[in-house]
Amino acid sequence: METKDISKAVIKRLPRYYRYLGELLEEHVERISSNDLSKKMHVTASQIRQDLNNFGGFGQQGYGYNVKYLYKEIGKILGLDTVHPMIILGAGNLGQALANYSDFEKRGFKLVGIFDINPVLEGMAVRGIEIQMLSDLPFFLKETQVDIAILTLPKNKAKEMANILVENGIKAIWNFAHIDLDTPEDVIVENVHLSESLMALSYNIRQYRQEHDK
Repeated sequence: METKDISKAVIKRLPRYYRYLGELLEEHVERISSNDLSKKMHVTASQIRQDLNNFGGFGQQGYGYNVKYLYKEIGKILGLDTVHPMIILGAGNLGQALANYSDFEKRGFKLVGIFDINPVLEGMAVRGIEIQMLSDLPFFLKETQVDIAILTLPKNKAKEMANILVENGIKAIWNFAHIDLDTPEDVIVENVHLSESLMALSYNIRQYRQEHDK
């Protein structure tokens, strides 16, 4: 399926479609119209139809969407029908919290390794996976298939580790470090800056209070 011309905005909405459809499946809903789905998604019915038409449409006029089928197809588009082995670099509070998040496995993301620089953590297990030292990372990557690396390191270590990941063939990095990584064009980086999200929330609170205090 050719997706190179599909906008980032559409791609960012796909996980939301997948999540809401999953909730509908849990509620034993068999089919849904674009109008009803729009109420749940807070996106117009027209936008939903346009989004899904990028990938073939999936709906039938007068019937709507088969929830189970659409859920399965969007999962395929997102690559969730494939197991993605992943590692975590940084076994602090955030790294261990991500390692303990069992829903990743339900989506096909399989944690295969955890690494840190602190020797006190070496050998400790998180959900049955022993923490290894970052010095062992190059050998591990040569011996183990890894699709995704999750960076939860301090920013002064993140750039160095990103270079090691790239040198060892990693093509996808989920970056929680407070730094924008400079990687080759063929390496995909998804940045998650938690403080920026919190500041955006702070701005919205401020705007709300200004509007309601008038």
